[in-house]
Amino acid sequence: MKTEMRPTLGDRLAQGIVLGAEGYVFELERRGYIKAGAYVPEVVLDFPDAVTELHREFLRAGADVMVALTYYAHREKLRQLGRESDLEEMNRQAVRLAQAVASEGGALVAGNVCNTWAYDPKDPSTTAVVRGMYAEQLGWAAEEGVDFVISETNDYLGEALIALEVSQELGLPAMVTMATTQPAKTWDGYGYVEACKILAGHGAAVVGLNCDRGPATMLPLIARIREQADCAVAAQPVAYRTSEAMPTMESLRADGVSRVFPLALDPFSCTRFEMADFAEASRDLGVNYVGICCGAGPHHVRAMAEALGRTVPASRYSPSMDLHPVLGATATSHDPDVLDAWNVPR
Repeated sequence: MKTEMRPTLGDRLAQGIVLGAEGYVFELERRGYIKAGAYVPEVVLDFPDAVTELHREFLRAGADVMVALTYYAHREKLRQLGRESDLEEMNRQAVRLAQAVASEGGALVAGNVCNTWAYDPKDPSTTAVVRGMYAEQLGWAAEEGVDFVISETNDYLGEALIALEVSQELGLPAMVTMATTQPAKTWDGYGYVEACKILAGHGAAVVGLNCDRGPATMLPLIARIREQADCAVAAQPVAYRTSEAMPTMESLRADGVSRVFPLALDPFSCTRFEMADFAEASRDLGVNYVGICCGAGPHHVRAMAEALGRTVPASRYSPSMDLHPVLGATATSHDPDVLDAWNVPR
């Protein structure tokens, strides 16, 4: 439970841009703690120190929110892995890990739910199934004292509204973001701008987009949402170079690779400079919650924070290329062959 008074999400938004950092599942899979395919955060119970360390790295890099690692930590997913009996412990432990690190830097703590793969707008019975899953996860999160809820990667507006309703019943403000796998509409047929306006009309504190699209293909949609939504807006792209021809990370293709997503995305990774540019562009559009999703690393988050004019704990170790023995201003070697080999202009 919360034992200290922290600013609310509304307070933070009123003070300026909130910087978010997600992508925990992808990063912990790369580190060898989460199984690709299932993407269930068993690491919360099996290797809690790994989760704590990643929280701390994001906090030092400037993240204003520690997101409890409960993405896919719902009953259906755990049942597939034979760990349904760990459901409550996993959800409560995830919040506690996030809270412990948040207290080190005054960050907010967010409970988290996502698309369930159980919702079908053509089958009314699935509404109750999804509501039950969200009620379990968010009920435990509320009891543990989260500051707000992030409902994310929503493919269906209908499912997103269920998460919003459950959050409101628990007295928790909610940030609800849509996934944009399809070119123009949610899987239940709503334009992305329309879906965000509907969520805002139902009382979401923040609406917007996360996942699927990289900076280049998310920004045009976010600009339209910011123009029309009458609440705070969030943008959290994946850290991959998507394009008009390949607008989502799932659609990325490469010669000689049978399938890029999700295990061969590395050649498409955004640099820290590209994510810094995204943070600046989002700020200029009036986006209120700027973040990053799958593919994120702490170096991206630090670059985004610094692009927003912040000095964060990890800024102590920000690059200082002037100190490099070849690339720096006081380079020790001026041998033309060395400079040519290092691609240094003369």
